[in-house]
Amino acid sequence: MSSLPTGRGHDKMEYYEAKFGAAMVRGMIPQMKATAMEHGIEMNYGGYVGNTFDSHRLIWKAREEGGSELQDKVVEQIFQAYFTENKSLGERTVLEECASKAGLAQSSIDFLSDSNNNSDGTREVRDEMQDYGRAFQCTGVPMFIVDGKHTLSGAQESDSFLRLFGKL
Repeated sequence: MSSLPTGRGHDKMEYYEAKFGAAMVRGMIPQMKATAMEHGIEMNYGGYVGNTFDSHRLIWKAREEGGSELQDKVVEQIFQAYFTENKSLGERTVLEECASKAGLAQSSIDFLSDSNNNSDGTREVRDEMQDYGRAFQCTGVPMFIVDGKHTLSGAQESDSFLRLFGKL
């Protein structure tokens, strides 16, 4: 959602309804909530949706600073903020809070204030978006790439993964 405005952004439900249609959203949300609850995750659909480019830069930075373990912690905090706490990932203060809670050093969080084309993670994230976009026709999230060639796009039932794994 890097095409959305920075800052708070748009009302989440209005954005989803405009993008997917009200009928699809009415069917999609209860299923996603139920699936999440089965795994102990409370999903809410209030709040706002904003530009997520800096969240991708933060995820990149976490891996650079602390490997996959720190990256996973940052992703968990980002998901908590967006899906449970209804915070907008377009707001820099939200990302800074996520980074801090995950254990990223303050000196490593400060890079978020510099979003010019030469700042940490900007080139790397843009390159990755272009590479995956071309190779897998990736236009949204989540996007699952299995064995480097098979893709599943969007929220999927576990049976979709099982069918794919059965083909491998």
